[in-house]
Amino acid sequence: MCCSANSETPARCPESLIIRPATAADRPHLRQAIVELQNYERTLHTTRLPGEEVADLYLDWTLDRAETQGAVLVAESNCIFVGFVAGWIEETDNIGETPDSNRVGYISDICVMPDFRGRRIATQLLSRIEQHLGRTGVTRLRINSLVANQSARASYERAGFFPCETVYEKTIVAQD
Repeated sequence: MCCSANSETPARCPESLIIRPATAADRPHLRQAIVELQNYERTLHTTRLPGEEVADLYLDWTLDRAETQGAVLVAESNCIFVGFVAGWIEETDNIGETPDSNRVGYISDICVMPDFRGRRIATQLLSRIEQHLGRTGVTRLRINSLVANQSARASYERAGFFPCETVYEKTIVAQD
């Protein structure tokens, strides 16, 4: 493979999108994508902290979770970091749900960098993480989205996801 996270020779690389497992060399790009994602979500909901505040800890947490039963996949085009997806197996013990609903592939994050959006790269990343997690025997994938994140929701629905539960929130005003 000619591409690497720090390649200086894009002319030697193929024009097609490459999706591969993340390596330690991808850390600066993954961190940048987390900052981008977090800051974008901050514009949609007041609960999100600034990306720079959480990027390092969140990236460490994500890489740790994905290491044992999942993956972090990186997308590159012409040796340029385009985005990433992260996911792993989540297991619960909800007595009200079926066994296949208690062990699911969970997609924690997906980010396509701004200059590459609108090219269906998210769909390709989702397909690859689905293949990866599907090899573990799970039959369900789950992904969360802010209701206000219409572009993410559209990408997920294009990839075959459908809304199955809604979380409602209400801010309580302290009373004296």
